[in-house]
Amino acid sequence: MDISDKIKQTFPDLAVYKSGNMDSLFGGRNLPSFVKDYIVKRFSDTAGVVDREAVRDYLDTKMTNDGGQIRQRLLRGEKVNLTCRFIVQSDLKAGKTAFNIADVDLQSDAYILPSVIESHVDDLIDGENWGNISLEYFEPQGRKKGYVNMTSFRPFRPYSVDYDYFLKAREHFTVEEWMDVLIATMEYNPDSFIGETEEDTIMRKHEFLSRLLIAVEPRLNTIELGPKGTGKSYVYNNLSKYLWLVGNGGTTRARMFYNRATKQFGFMKTHDAVLIDEVTTFDIKDDEVRSMLKGYLESGKAAIDNVQFQSECGLGLIGNIGLNDDMKPLGNDYYRYLPGVFRDSATLDRFHGFIQGWQMPRLGIGSIVDGWALNTEYISEIFHTMRFRPEYAGIFEDIVSYDLSSDLRDLKAVKKIATAYAKLLFPHILNVNTLEQDALEQYKADYTKYCLVPAIKKRQIIRDQCHLLDKEYKSEMPDFFI
Repeated sequence: MDISDKIKQTFPDLAVYKSGNMDSLFGGRNLPSFVKDYIVKRFSDTAGVVDREAVRDYLDTKMTNDGGQIRQRLLRGEKVNLTCRFIVQSDLKAGKTAFNIADVDLQSDAYILPSVIESHVDDLIDGENWGNISLEYFEPQGRKKGYVNMTSFRPFRPYSVDYDYFLKAREHFTVEEWMDVLIATMEYNPDSFIGETEEDTIMRKHEFLSRLLIAVEPRLNTIELGPKGTGKSYVYNNLSKYLWLVGNGGTTRARMFYNRATKQFGFMKTHDAVLIDEVTTFDIKDDEVRSMLKGYLESGKAAIDNVQFQSECGLGLIGNIGLNDDMKPLGNDYYRYLPGVFRDSATLDRFHGFIQGWQMPRLGIGSIVDGWALNTEYISEIFHTMRFRPEYAGIFEDIVSYDLSSDLRDLKAVKKIATAYAKLLFPHILNVNTLEQDALEQYKADYTKYCLVPAIKKRQIIRDQCHLLDKEYKSEMPDFFI
């Protein structure tokens, strides 16, 4: 049985048929994968055949991008119901919570009812949101302008997470098969990662899946540099509503951490992880923000006036790197592809691991998955749930030994990365003390190969870069062993 059929058989209610020609269903709408998968699954039969007419009808009514039509319906007094992305922004001057829907050009004089805010206080925070909303228009009264109210809201969470079901389903796959499941869910064809040897193939797939580490482990900070065309931005931008991709250029304290004027938190508070795209062109000029960022990368906290900022959001840097004809980096000083704010050894040391993007193949037409895969929206909820499951960190302490004089940052980094790999690849193993002896020995061997050794290597690269920048940092890593 190939992996596509096995996914369909093991996850009959959560598998969706994915192929490159599915984009034609959406009429040019710029929808992330987690939304597209939900729509395809909703209007597909058990064989994966999509009712295209039903999809078009759903898009035209529930997800229309015709702003003129929406505004006309509101002016006629109709109650408009949409499933869409919208931006929440607290308006202190008006004493209201505003929102805007950029996709339909509804960007001013639109507010969320206090009762709706109170019912969804953990969801309707400043920043991007996805959900089902109802809109009503209220006509001008005297000098008071007309405005739109959001009268109801339902978060875009179409799938409830039965974590035990997920764990039991994982048991039906070998680790190599499960890697293919995750790659297919990310919308890529596992066969496009074939290398010269079996181990080379596993290495390519494993490094590609390293992009998911930041989604499953709280406050994990990573750097990925690699060639163009390996899908860096696409993966992070489409995988989950809990991830936030920041464009090139720069940012401010207000956007990143806290806005003193509006008293609202920034994107480092409202997401599981933030990825800075095209990091080579990114920089922060403000010394206050640089200092704040350095402190946050260490402790997850920052002080802004009398406000204590605290978050579990991870930070990832992604960008390109110069390669030679053999697709290897031009030198071992990778840090020179980072902007000044991250080229300081003390700041760089606060990143836990380095992903070698040049070990991944360039992705072309044949790289797109064509078959059954897990629903992206479902797996994003699974990843969100995994973040605070304590069992996986406990496994590290149970089976990994290390020098007690080890540098604390090295220990923390290796533990976080190995734990994240365990969540991704062996989520069904929650307690090694319940394993029979043979199963325990096999798990230890797998943990060493797929979790511990890669974690050490990723931290080693950070160590090497810090040493190149500042000889005060030693390049030697402490010993870790099962």
